[in-house]
Amino acid sequence: MNIQPFIDGFLITLQLCILSAVGALTLGALVAALRVSPIPPLRGIGTAYVTLFRNLPLTVVIFFFAFGFPKLDVENQFFTHATFLKIPLLSDLLQPLGMDVPFFRFAVLSLTIYTAAFVCEAIRSGINAVSSGQAEAARSLGLTFTQNLRFVIFPQAWKYAIVPLGSVIIAMLKNSALAGAIGGVGGDLMGTADSMLSDPEAGAASLLTVFAGISLGYLIMTVPLGILLDRVEKKRAVAR
Repeated sequence: MNIQPFIDGFLITLQLCILSAVGALTLGALVAALRVSPIPPLRGIGTAYVTLFRNLPLTVVIFFFAFGFPKLDVENQFFTHATFLKIPLLSDLLQPLGMDVPFFRFAVLSLTIYTAAFVCEAIRSGINAVSSGQAEAARSLGLTFTQNLRFVIFPQAWKYAIVPLGSVIIAMLKNSALAGAIGGVGGDLMGTADSMLSDPEAGAASLLTVFAGISLGYLIMTVPLGILLDRVEKKRAVAR
């Protein structure tokens, strides 16, 4: 069997996950800052965001961006060339890919916005683990709320949130299969399975081979990250 479709599908899935992880971590940190803001309206916005996307199925979010946005003509106005996703050097490092495969950008948006709600809660748990005396000392020195978060709270919160964040990213890697399964990416691992199994000559042996290859691709992404998180957690336990 030709393994090149699996390699190409793995690389596209990897790119999808990297872009989504970067976006989710960035947006999740921003929402976490809103959640702990001393300004009630900002806290309300952060709380509403987390409540909404933590209680929506990912399928609904993907369908909205993949099929709702084009109906609103947003795609033609803003996202035609997906220039907002062209991160320098990323396309060169992950060749052969192509940023404009069908609905790729909408899959990135869906995973980013959905996963950011869980990233926010992981970061907020890290913020809550930081001693309140740290924030009080920073305020006594005259630091603003933003400066307090940037220089005092966040640097310490990441240490406590690293393991929960890793679990969220692993879940996002597995959730990326849903985008391909409904045709949201086309060319990723699940899209590769769909195209290969649509062959009328594909039999039971082909079915097992295809899904074994897909499973291996996801395991390559998730197992090393899980091992790394276990080591980090053990080192923290020893340090304590």
